[in-house]
Amino acid sequence: MGSEIRDLLTRLLDAPGPSGHEAQATAVWREAAETFADRVWTDIHGNAFAEINPDGSPTVMMAGHADEIGLMVNHIDDDGYLWMVGVGGWDPQVLVGQRVDLLTEDGVIAGVVGRRAVHMIDKGDTDKAVKLKDIWVDIGAASSAEAKQRVEVGDVAVIRSETVALGRDLIAARSIDNRVGAAVVLDALRRAAARGCAARVVATATVQEEIGYLAAGGARTGAYGLNPHVGIVVDVTHATDHPTVDKKEHGDVRLGGGPVLARGAALNRRVVAGLKTVAAAEGIELQMQAMPAMTGTDVDAVRMSRAGVPVGLVSVPNRYMHSPNQLVSVSDVDAAAELVAAWLSGLDADADFHD
Repeated sequence: MGSEIRDLLTRLLDAPGPSGHEAQATAVWREAAETFADRVWTDIHGNAFAEINPDGSPTVMMAGHADEIGLMVNHIDDDGYLWMVGVGGWDPQVLVGQRVDLLTEDGVIAGVVGRRAVHMIDKGDTDKAVKLKDIWVDIGAASSAEAKQRVEVGDVAVIRSETVALGRDLIAARSIDNRVGAAVVLDALRRAAARGCAARVVATATVQEEIGYLAAGGARTGAYGLNPHVGIVVDVTHATDHPTVDKKEHGDVRLGGGPVLARGAALNRRVVAGLKTVAAAEGIELQMQAMPAMTGTDVDAVRMSRAGVPVGLVSVPNRYMHSPNQLVSVSDVDAAAELVAAWLSGLDADADFHD
C-alpha cells in the first residue's frame, strides 16, 4: 500500500464520526478526493461524492460508509453522571473501563465509562453480562447543573483511541467498520483514473449505515440521486481466524487472505463473475462468502434504488468488529482497492448486467 492511501486511512480512522455526525470524517475524505477527482460534493444527508469522467458511461456508484458506532447522552442524573444509549450495535462488555470523547457544540469533552469495582459486585452477579443501561459516563462533574454546562442530552461520543500498527501488516482502530470501505472506494477511484477508465465513476462516502437498518441510511438517497447503472459496495466482514469461532456457521475468512467477494440473491451474478475474472487476471487472491439473503450493508439500499441497480459486494476481513480495537490487514485493503480499480478500468458503454 502506498504512503498516500495509508496516510488517508489513518486520518480517517482517527476522525470521530458516529452515525449522523460524520462531518469530520467526510471532510478528511473530501480533502483527499479534491487532489484528483473531477468533481467533489455533498448532499443534504451528508454523503460525500467524488467523480471522474463525468461524460463517461456507464455510471458506476462505489459506496463505503463513513460512519461508526458510538454512544449518545440519554439522561444526566442529579449527581452529574451521564447515562447513554447506543448509536449502532454495541456489545456493552467492551465498553467497561473505556475512555470516551463526547462531541459537544463547544468541543470535545473527555469522560470515562464507569462501573462498580469488582469488590463491590455481588457474588451472584459477577458472571452476568453487563448491560448498557447499567453503565454510565463520568465527566468529573459534581452535580447535574455542572454537567449540563458542559454536555446536553443528544450529544454523541466515541471511544478515545488512536490507530496503531500490530506487526508489519495489521492495524487496529475503533472505526475500521467502515472507514476502511470509504478509503478503498476513494483509492480505487484514484487508481482507475490513473489506469484509464471509460466509465463515469462516483465514489461515495455514505452516512448513517450503522443505524439505517432496512432504510440503509444515506446510501438510499445517494443512489437515488446518482441513478447508477451498476454499483460496488465496499464494507468489512467478520474474520473468523481467531479462537471460539465456528467456521461451519460463519465461514472461513482470514486476515491477509485477500478481499472477500460475496455471492447470494442480493448480488448481481455478472458483477460477481466480472470481479472474479479480474482477480484471476491480476493475480489477486479472493476469499468467497455466502450471503443467501440481505447483506446487512449498503448493498441492500443501492440495489433497490429506483427500478433496481446491479450491485457487487467486496469486503475487507475485520477481526473484532464493533469493538474499540478492530483489526485489518493492510495488504487486504490494498488488494481490495486494486481489484475494484481493475474492474472499473475494464468497463465500457456496452456493459450489460442483466442475468
